[in-house]
Amino acid sequence: MTLDFPPIYLLPTHIEPNKLPELESKIPTLTHNIDESNIILGKISNKERAKFELRRRDILTEDIKLSSIPPLTPETQKDDPSPPPKRRKLSGSVSSKHTHDYRQITGSEEESLDDSASTFGRTSWEDQGFGKTTDEDDNSIVRVVKFSWFMDCLAQDSILPIDKYLIYEGRRIQKTSKKPPPNSDDILRRARQEGGDDSFLSKGGSSHIYASTSQHFRTSANVKRPELVHESTSEHERRSHMPPIPDYLHTTYSCQRPTPASPPNDSFIDELEKIRTFRTLEGDKVGIRAYSTSIASLSAYPYLISHSAEVARLPGCSDKIAALYQQWKANGYLEEIEEAKKDPKMSALQLFYNIWGVADTTAREFYKKGWRDLDDIVEYGWDNLSRVQQIGIKYYDELQEKLPRREVEEIGQVILNHANKIRKGFEMVIVGGYRRGKRESGDVDVILSHPNAVATLNFVAAIVHSLEKDKYITHTLIMSTKNSDRGQTPVSWKGQDRKAGAGFDTLDKALVVWQDPYWDKTASSKNPNPHRRVDIIISPWKTAGCAVIGWTGGTTFQRDLRRYCKHVKALKFDSSGVRSWMDGSWVDLESDLNGPAPDMLTAEKRVFERLGLEWRPPEERCTR
Repeated sequence: MTLDFPPIYLLPTHIEPNKLPELESKIPTLTHNIDESNIILGKISNKERAKFELRRRDILTEDIKLSSIPPLTPETQKDDPSPPPKRRKLSGSVSSKHTHDYRQITGSEEESLDDSASTFGRTSWEDQGFGKTTDEDDNSIVRVVKFSWFMDCLAQDSILPIDKYLIYEGRRIQKTSKKPPPNSDDILRRARQEGGDDSFLSKGGSSHIYASTSQHFRTSANVKRPELVHESTSEHERRSHMPPIPDYLHTTYSCQRPTPASPPNDSFIDELEKIRTFRTLEGDKVGIRAYSTSIASLSAYPYLISHSAEVARLPGCSDKIAALYQQWKANGYLEEIEEAKKDPKMSALQLFYNIWGVADTTAREFYKKGWRDLDDIVEYGWDNLSRVQQIGIKYYDELQEKLPRREVEEIGQVILNHANKIRKGFEMVIVGGYRRGKRESGDVDVILSHPNAVATLNFVAAIVHSLEKDKYITHTLIMSTKNSDRGQTPVSWKGQDRKAGAGFDTLDKALVVWQDPYWDKTASSKNPNPHRRVDIIISPWKTAGCAVIGWTGGTTFQRDLRRYCKHVKALKFDSSGVRSWMDGSWVDLESDLNGPAPDMLTAEKRVFERLGLEWRPPEERCTR
């Protein structure tokens, strides 16, 4: 018996292109017009992602409380002729809590289901408002449901209630348009302009060749929308001669592919990074993720792109990214970036965000207070700043300077010498951008470890004291001894019942401000050497490989490594070790029959191998 599903639209997000036709064939009431659907199925799991997918299809909504919507049936509508409730006013308020951005990954970025999306129980299509509903309900209420609902319906041969599968429910915000309604002359004229002719329509051609506007990505209102990508016959021929997409680019995990530091399309990627920063300053987490995915895909593409169609076909890149490429190729710049340069608000947010110890939320807070530059912060808010933020402002200009590789190596060698002066046998790896091959670094990240577990216990305090005594460290911003406090055992993990981001990277560490104490005192009475940011991380030997991996890769590489471990291996990875996602037990990936790894880099390679990943040298983990 065929189940009586309502019209369903399937989001292609997180579905491999070669599997999409198969999934679509299973949906008997599939529609490719999202405006005609009662249900939007997606392989996503949180409300913000659902709203992002709707926005990119030009569907604007306002959140509605599910409990406030009674089941819609002809009977209930007869009994209650009152108009629908007024839309609530959306608030743009931001939490006033100061957050310190230490510019390191601070937790899992896995999506979590929004608890508000599951309230009232529904038992049938008619009870759920998808059967005999009014036009108002069909047109105004948008429901995004987990794809697993559809598969469970097939498995149980029954239409199941959607309450526990519901990701998001919102009411459409109707957009006003000053354009007159189209007429047949307009349609024919547009068809001619796009390369068609009257004969096609006169011969009974289908009107569905005009794509719904709901399929186009919605851009910011104050920035000109990138032009659509038009393709001529010659361009179509050029498309057929494009280089093949490497097999490794078809994976959703950037940790499974090589990503060099200087890819062929570096210049365009740099522009996309600037837009991603804008999304960060705006607090658009989904936008950040989308641009990060596109940037990672473009960074791993080994050929110089010559046409926008070459961008559109890459996994993780949308038509929006292709249109941006076309705009950049034609103009030499992106209009959104040029507009941002003229926007005083964006300039102020960028200035605040560059203060060490200030996250994007705090930057927006500062702006809401009416502050526009560093002098405003000092004059009106100095006493309310954290000590870290005060130091970030005091040495603002110096901390913006980049460090050449030579200076990074010199700082690393000083730290290693002091470590071995305290106790011989310490090993060190300089990680971060330096290890990925960057010519210049924003700070210095070093990991110290020792084969004897006793040596690393509470060692972070000893190394900081030694460096302070010799005047290399001028300020200790953060000192963490969480790993030593628990006896250097791998961090506790309670499996699936624990929040995904809890306990990330609890290695002992010191985040400090550094200054070379030696200078020519005959030339200057004051130390002219610039202040630098240095992170000293202490790892027990048995998890040193995880620490080196966790502090080496680019941000998207690290995010995808955690996703890969969770979904493919049922493991939770972070810099302090690997645990089973099911029961929380520690999984030793670094020892063999002969015991622990002989050195930190061997341990790192063992982690790759035992996670089933091809070894990628640090220079191929540059996902940015």
